[in-house]
Amino acid sequence: MRLDDATYEMAREGERDGWWTVQAPAADGSRYGFLLDGDPVPRPDPRSRRLPDGPDGLSAVVDFAALPEPAAAAPRTPLQDAVLYELHVGTFTPEGTFDAAAARLGHLTALGVTHVELMPVCSFPGRHGWGYDGVAPWAVHEPYGGPAGLARFVEAAHTAGLGVVLDVVHNHLGPSGNHLPAYGPYFTDTHHTPWGAAVNLDAPGSDEVRAYFLGSALAWLRDYGIDGLRLDAVHALADGRALTFLEELSAAVDELAAETGRPLFLIAESDRCDPHTTTPRTEGGLGLHAQWNDDFHHALHCALTGESHGYYADFARAPLAALGKTLTRAFFHDGTWSSFRGRGHGRPVDRRRTPAHRFIGYAQTHDQIGNRALGDRLSASLSPGLLACAAAVALTGPFVPMLFMGEEWGAGTPWQYFTDHPDPELAEAVRTGRRREFAAHGWKAEEIPDPQDPATRDRSCLDWAEPERAGHARLLAWYRTLVALRRTHPDLRDPDLAAVRVAHDEERRWLTFRRGDVRVAVNLSPEPVTIALGRNGVRVLAAWEPLEHPGPDGRIHLPGESAVVLGP
Repeated sequence: MRLDDATYEMAREGERDGWWTVQAPAADGSRYGFLLDGDPVPRPDPRSRRLPDGPDGLSAVVDFAALPEPAAAAPRTPLQDAVLYELHVGTFTPEGTFDAAAARLGHLTALGVTHVELMPVCSFPGRHGWGYDGVAPWAVHEPYGGPAGLARFVEAAHTAGLGVVLDVVHNHLGPSGNHLPAYGPYFTDTHHTPWGAAVNLDAPGSDEVRAYFLGSALAWLRDYGIDGLRLDAVHALADGRALTFLEELSAAVDELAAETGRPLFLIAESDRCDPHTTTPRTEGGLGLHAQWNDDFHHALHCALTGESHGYYADFARAPLAALGKTLTRAFFHDGTWSSFRGRGHGRPVDRRRTPAHRFIGYAQTHDQIGNRALGDRLSASLSPGLLACAAAVALTGPFVPMLFMGEEWGAGTPWQYFTDHPDPELAEAVRTGRRREFAAHGWKAEEIPDPQDPATRDRSCLDWAEPERAGHARLLAWYRTLVALRRTHPDLRDPDLAAVRVAHDEERRWLTFRRGDVRVAVNLSPEPVTIALGRNGVRVLAAWEPLEHPGPDGRIHLPGESAVVLGP
């Protein structure tokens, strides 16, 4: 081991095969690395907590006792009562740092959200990127502010009453700066992922690999006081063992929650439409606490936009019926035919045993915006009224709602795919690959933003002057109103999926749903509609356009492209 200017011989640890150890004096900031098998240049520590010079530089010691202790002030909002806000540190502000993001937390508390969900902050090559090509699962990206910056952000969020969720990636590592293969069998050729070699979760040597990723996950929760983790693409975790990695992780997080007295949780991103993901371990499931519900998003997106390409095709045939199904049964694909996959997909959710807060509902996410050719948000093509309808369905629906940064004011900035790979060959491969991908869908190469062009990232930064402008301010006020209604009306947090009642008219493009004594109606048509709500007395709690209370006949006259929330 090379530590500062000294070299220390490591010795094989007899009781743990494959482990070599040494003890050496160090202080906060001490630089060190490992010389493997005669290599002339030291490599960073696989468990490095800080990489001041990036993934290919030396590791640095972090004294966590010197960092803020955010857990002491951690909020106690459980997941079932949460409103999440997905945030990318590098584009939430032009500065792209934890400290700059923390300075904007007042906007989020005024909005009424309960948790900030940070996109990945693990170290990756270059300065700017989405974070999903991270290569050091224990380290914090230095340009964002490193470990101290993350600790300050979590402390600021907790002081403001906000929980913090962190997006972590266990299914692959990025293609550049990944030193893990030199240290052991961290990857396997037995399985493959869309991003390259699969992480070794079930082949020889996988015990230590699983311990490595499990320890990394717990470290974010324990050492930084983070309140939950979002697990990227768990369907790509190739794991054939009887006791899966996800079950181990779920059990370990529940144990840490009991130990610390904090409501920690895990949220999965899964393409399987499988309720087994969030079924408790005591009932034979994986025991994750919630999962993203892309089916709800796809149905809502098709209803709003009329798009029908790719995976939207199945939802676009009758989008309001599809939306109604997801509002009452969570998954659209519950064993049904998927034309996109060319096979049956998913399985039904048992509504009697599965609470609605096992699912996260959203109208927009980083994936559903950034993976479009131009990174265009809904606000680029929809009227303010339709944006208001999207917000009404997502924020008053049965699922735990999540917003994507800037959505709440109809941000005019796109959120595009951007990278900063120092390796010129990799940079060119990413550039040409993305253009080739969209050329197959009819796009011209020159129309696709260059991921490596700094302007692509700069275009994706939020414009914080927008929320003060009239049209944006009106939408922001609507979001604040809906979030407040969710907080003050227990019916809007009722976990009983079976109690949700939906009616719709596909041709006239309106949909209503009832949650206890609260009713929500959206009119996606430009023409006004009259909807019969029944004779139970209700009044307008919030409306996008000025609206009279329903008359004695229980009918409401809803203007075109508008939404209303009604209660007793």
